[in-house]
Amino acid sequence: MSFGKNLQFLRHLRGNITQEALAEKLNVSRQTVSKWELDMAQPEMDKAIELCKVFNCSLDNLFREEMDAFSDAYTNLRIEIVPAFRYIKYAVISCDPEGDALNRMFNIARDLGVEHPRVIGWDFPNLSNEQINVFHMHGYETAWILPEGIVVPNMEIHMQAAHKYAAVHIETPFDNPFVTIPNGYKTLSEYMRVNGLEPDYTARDVIPCFETDGDSMDIYIACKP
Repeated sequence: MSFGKNLQFLRHLRGNITQEALAEKLNVSRQTVSKWELDMAQPEMDKAIELCKVFNCSLDNLFREEMDAFSDAYTNLRIEIVPAFRYIKYAVISCDPEGDALNRMFNIARDLGVEHPRVIGWDFPNLSNEQINVFHMHGYETAWILPEGIVVPNMEIHMQAAHKYAAVHIETPFDNPFVTIPNGYKTLSEYMRVNGLEPDYTARDVIPCFETDGDSMDIYIACKP
């Protein structure tokens, strides 16, 4: 673990705040911040506490964690207003539900003449302990963001109003998906915390978090207004 690397990572999460701007907030020189990031020196306790306030983190976060361990895989951390959209959704519970759920959505789209549908997905949490622990199942739900004018027979169409999301891009999520994707959510949660954003898991008719489908991926977490 490295305090200096953690500090660089936190500056990145805070919109790439410069060393100069951070130094001004702390009433120290830019050279002092540079020495911290090179692990040539560490801040006194009062400055460490000020850093925690600036980045909404704890002393343990700063000095004991490897906050930057997965930072190279994630780019374009941002706040985005996702426009209102119409969608249909489909859930699968099995030992490997993602492929079945995604294929179902792509097949529906192709049947309606749409070759490149915008499909998103998220974990489906409503499973019993027996399904999880005995049969090793999990659930996955997909949604097709419907283009204007498309009507899907015999499926309920849902509506979502425009909503604020935090988002991050992962260029190669499937090289090591059981590490890269969960840590994408962790990185995005850190970004939200550092920037004073709260997740919105209770807003009515708002998908709380989702992933885009494709060779690359964007992860979205809904934010409180």
